[in-house]
Formats: sequence, C-alpha cells, structure tokens
Amino acid sequence: MADRPTTARIPVNHEPDERATELLQQTLLRDGQPINIFGTLAHHPALLKQFNRMGGQLLRRGLVPGREREIVILRVGANARSRYEFGQHVLIGRDEGLTDAEIEAIRTGAIGTDTTPHPWSADDLALLALADDLHTDDCVTDETFAALRRRWNDAELVELLVLAGFYRLVSGFLNSAGVELDDGVPEVDFGLSADQPE
Repeated sequence: MADRPTTARIPVNHEPDERATELLQQTLLRDGQPINIFGTLAHHPALLKQFNRMGGQLLRRGLVPGREREIVILRVGANARSRYEFGQHVLIGRDEGLTDAEIEAIRTGAIGTDTTPHPWSADDLALLALADDLHTDDCVTDETFAALRRRWNDAELVELLVLAGFYRLVSGFLNSAGVELDDGVPEVDFGLSADQPE
C-alpha cells in the first residue's frame, strides 16, 4: 500500500473567491473557520457546491440512522487508511452513539463476534461486510446483500451503497491531497498489522 503524505499536497485555500467564500459559510465550521476538507475543496467552487449537496444529503437528510451510517463511513475510512476521514468521523460517530470500543474494533478490523470487545449484531456485521466487500472487490457479495436485505428496504440499500461509494471517493481525495487534520480531531494510527485489512 502507498504511504500517505505527511504534509498537504494541496493546501487549504486561504483566499477563496466570493463564490467559494459563500459556499464555505454553509459547511462545517470550527471556531468560525471551515474545516480543512472544505478549505481544500474551495480551490474548485463548482465542485465544492456539488460535494456539499451530496454530503449534506447523506449526513443530514438520509434514510439510514446516524449510528449505522457512521459504522459504514468509519469502516470505509479504516479500509482506506484515511487519517482525516476516520478522525473526523470518530467525533461524529461518538455523537451518534458509537462507543470507543466499537470505533476501535472498526479501525482494527476486529469485527468477528468472538474477537471484538463489542458483540456486534447481525445487522452491524452486514454493514461492516458491505464496506469490506466494496473495498476488496467493488461489489457486495450475495451473502452480504442477503444479510443487508433482512433489515433494509430498496431505498435504504441504494443509500447504503452510495454512502460507502461516496466516502471511498472522499477518503481517496483526502489521502491523495494530504489534507491535514483539523484541531481537535484524534490522530489515528493505521500502521499495518496482522489484524488490519490490506
């Protein structure tokens, strides 16, 4: 696997044009400033606008409950070894009810019920498998899809697939652009180990 940049390859745009400035005021702010992902995307205002629309739909207006949404996003971020994505969603995941033990199990890949500190439900395991299947082969297996189908309807399944795909895109962007962590976002170690997905 490729090493991740240790510094920004594309810096935050500290002098956005008027259009980007207006869009940035509609994004997630910390201490009155947009977080780094949006500041980096501000180099391309038209793309920032559409990115915000899709992300906002999935995060604020989606059909999938927040806890389950965050299981998928965190597992996608872990599989991509995306420090920024995973770190941001540690904070969001906690707000949505995930425990630190669950988040750590998602990070390390300890998702089997006999090895994890959290007894994952069958529904949780299906969400984790969705992210893993897409990471491994860009297609959810029949077994995983059948497990998902037990809980989720067609509209929710569409959203779950798009959610995982969108955050795979986001993780690849963050990794490749070298977007730096925002203040207050936990640093995550993705050193490869025997229990870490490759």
